Amino acid sequence: MSSSALRDAQAALLHLLPQRQDDWRPAYHLAPPVGWMNDPNGLVFFRGHYHVFYQHHPYSTQWGPMHWGHARSADLVHWEHLPVALAPDSEADRDGCFSGSAVVWDDTLYLVYTGHRWLGTPGRDDEGLHQVQCLASSQDGQTFTKHGVIIDPPEPALQHFRDPKVWRQDDSWWLALGAQYGEDPHLLLYRSTDLHHWETLGSALAGTREADGYMWECPDLFRLDDTEVFLYSPQGLAPCGYAHRNRYQTGYRLGRLDANGRFQPRTPFVELDHGHDFYAAQTLDAPDGRRLLWAWLDMWESPMPSQAQGWCGQLSLPRELSLDGERLRQRPARELVGLRQTAQQYGATRLRNERRLLPLRGDRLELQLELDLATSDAERFGLALRCDATGQEQTRLYVDAQAGRLVLDRERAGCGVSGVRSIPLTPGQARLKLQLFLDRSSLEVFVDDGAWVLSSRLYPRQDSQGLGLFAHDGQALFGDMQAWTLRDLQL
Repeated sequence: MSSSALRDAQAALLHLLPQRQDDWRPAYHLAPPVGWMNDPNGLVFFRGHYHVFYQHHPYSTQWGPMHWGHARSADLVHWEHLPVALAPDSEADRDGCFSGSAVVWDDTLYLVYTGHRWLGTPGRDDEGLHQVQCLASSQDGQTFTKHGVIIDPPEPALQHFRDPKVWRQDDSWWLALGAQYGEDPHLLLYRSTDLHHWETLGSALAGTREADGYMWECPDLFRLDDTEVFLYSPQGLAPCGYAHRNRYQTGYRLGRLDANGRFQPRTPFVELDHGHDFYAAQTLDAPDGRRLLWAWLDMWESPMPSQAQGWCGQLSLPRELSLDGERLRQRPARELVGLRQTAQQYGATRLRNERRLLPLRGDRLELQLELDLATSDAERFGLALRCDATGQEQTRLYVDAQAGRLVLDRERAGCGVSGVRSIPLTPGQARLKLQLFLDRSSLEVFVDDGAWVLSSRLYPRQDSQGLGLFAHDGQALFGDMQAWTLRDLQL
């Protein structure tokens, strides 16, 4: 059912689209046509297409009353923008259709989302905030009918109560969401037979402000092998050494969900991505059984220079999740080989106290190579990406042998961004395997077949497209490197 709010949102997109500038517009990552994007939500496979919805403000590049943007793909490579799916046009969601999830039942697509409204002054933290869970459905996957509120807060004073994730288990529908009681975070669970009426199961897991943050956003519960994964985005974790360096984090705990709806963790919180820009990850159960993940490839309170060009925000590449012992492994979705165009190969290279540019330039590349740690004695060695002619502008990914870490350094990565992130190397590790996806304003680095990932936004000048290798204070051996130019599918 089309409302005036939906029509107005679509008209705003069409009006602003000719004004958009594309200096940093991604070639193959999903980004909004114009306006603001944050959390992915409503990830689902329906009638032959992967559907990705996302938090969207179509009227400006600033966060505002949330709508649900919508895109779909048959192959995880080529994406089609569809009309805005949800707009704040009812009393329950008058100030925003916040994050949620999607499921398919009896050939009908259902969206479950948080209706957000202010009882006090709009936009002021915790002043009269009221959040409820709402339901909408669609027969064609594009036009949605709202069914109103399905879950009210268990306590009238509970203000932070959002981001429902729904899944099918044991002939019932289950729903998980994040809530904040006082200063402490909780994971709440509900159960239903029809998606309309829900039984409260209570708190599946509770945390404390000091140890666990004050709010668990975008919770997701799913099974890999015989283990339940609780994926979530905690707010309020204090930085600790190399950990928790971003404004907010995304990570997981492994454990078991019992029949009474209690999650029993067996691991501590583990960050999922160690770059500068990664938040609000959500997953999808693909038709072939793979667990696919997307996240918002940005971070709150970070520089976002594309706002001046009429758009803001992009999502990560889809990633396949698997369980490797007590850790999650993330690999680029196998369909992404469909992005590859021209292939080039470079033989092993040994450098000593030098920087060498490769005969390869570009702002949309996939690279695969290994660094020989066993025979390299340089204090620092690695890659320089998106270099200008002088080397003053560049993003560096390198081994710091003294610290025993792989470092992503964007101190000179372009407009407004800065900061260094890193992951530990395994003592005695002989080789380090890297797979990089470089887009016009992002870098995703998969380390050792997805055992670690670092994702960050970059905003270099358009002509900074050089690629080089370097070794400082010693020698380094770089193994064979494969490189592909990737398709420009700019939407």
